[in-house]
Amino acid sequence: MPVDLSPSQALGLWREVTLDQVREDGRDLTLRQLAILLEIYLVPPPHTVRGLAAKLGVTKPVITRALDTMGEQGLVTRLRDERDRRNVVIKRTVEGALYLERLGDVIIAKARAQKP
Repeated sequence: MPVDLSPSQALGLWREVTLDQVREDGRDLTLRQLAILLEIYLVPPPHTVRGLAAKLGVTKPVITRALDTMGEQGLVTRLRDERDRRNVVIKRTVEGALYLERLGDVIIAKARAQKP
């Protein structure tokens, strides 16, 4: 579905969505955490700490800290790769899928509200 927004309209949409998330969702994810979550849910698995660090251009400890917080919130889980114990595999959760589905719904609603 093509979307034709000016830069200020796109920023206004992003503003409305982020305001909604701050007001309505107690998670208060950082941009980094949201980028990680979107990568895990929108790109086919497997996902590893090493792979996410490379994709985002950050260190493994940065990913680990973000995953710690996201794991506490029930958005992802982690486990050791049985084939290569050095790797930590990131798994999706139902709660994480529902969170992103709700976020998608918010984006759609805010985009529709912006239309003249």
